[in-house]
Amino acid sequence: MLTLYKDFAMSGQGYEELKILNKKLDELFDKYTNLKSEYADLKTGSDALRNKLQDRDARIKELEIKYERIKLAGALLGEGESGVEAKKKITELVREIDRCVALLNR
Repeated sequence: MLTLYKDFAMSGQGYEELKILNKKLDELFDKYTNLKSEYADLKTGSDALRNKLQDRDARIKELEIKYERIKLAGALLGEGESGVEAKKKITELVREIDRCVALLNR
């Protein structure tokens, strides 16, 4: 390898080619550094959006539960839904409570 370097050192063209290669290598390294930084920024943004989406999903679930409770309360008061629907909801809730109690007794 030393002889190869000597050959480059002796010829002006080889030296110029080496300078060009070094310049291209520096450019590639700069691009790599910039892309690495951009990737880190994008990953941070992606993580932030993922967290925001999880928060929204949790909020939607909370609102769905709240809506179901309001519907049940309306049914019990005789608003909108019939008494039969209210009885179905109550029976469903009692079954769910029974399942929970059975799991706790295990």
